[in-house]
Amino acid sequence: MLLVIDVGNTNIVYGLFDGSRLIHQFRVETSRGRTADEYAVVLRQLLSMRNVAATDVKAAIVASVVPALTEPMLDLVRRGFGFEALVVGPGIKTGMSILYENPREVGADRIVNAVAAYERFHGALIVVDFGTATTFDCVTAKGEYMGGVIAPGIQISADALFARAAKLPRVEIQRPPKVIGRNTQHSMQAGIVFGYVGLVDGLVDRIVEEMGLSSCAVVATGGLARLIAPMSRTIQDVDDDLTLTGLRILHERNS
Repeated sequence: MLLVIDVGNTNIVYGLFDGSRLIHQFRVETSRGRTADEYAVVLRQLLSMRNVAATDVKAAIVASVVPALTEPMLDLVRRGFGFEALVVGPGIKTGMSILYENPREVGADRIVNAVAAYERFHGALIVVDFGTATTFDCVTAKGEYMGGVIAPGIQISADALFARAAKLPRVEIQRPPKVIGRNTQHSMQAGIVFGYVGLVDGLVDRIVEEMGLSSCAVVATGGLARLIAPMSRTIQDVDDDLTLTGLRILHERNS
């Protein structure tokens, strides 16, 4: 089995692949204060719940946007499974040209998503990732990573509103019954949710125009993708496992 580890600012996602099939995945909260041993204990318990032995895991790959946790993840694999993990970073074979001015600045997760999406669509595309930040990653028809857009994530924006507006309560991020709210809760939900739908569609329109296309594939991933996608006129598909699939593909290309 292949263990893939996606280290994000909010969550760490572990995935287990048997060949090309994702058979298990686990999500834990990102905590910069945890040690490699603590993460190893948690992962061992999660694997045990699914009757997976450590000896069943034969290889691993890590993508991390949290530098402080990259080495603990590598140490987790080293101690827990007895081999070195592959790391998504400079020097790894992606099969994709990076047109960013400084390729080292591109987050590992963004490259992984772009690789997975291009492998699926084989054409010009945009990946919208609803994570801690909302990112838009653009790939040309030739399979080149052009660059993209980074916007504050939905939860970050909502948290800022809750914290800075003394009379506004904390509300659940979900679709309200109408755009025009008749109470404070629905008014806030409309601003947060429909506001982000407008942000996504507006940016995708501008990106497509700047890429000189009439249209292109637009795929969404990330925690709140399934909330926003049904209300968006530009998002065509949602792939919850895009990042994990991209990690599997990169491991295959570097084996």
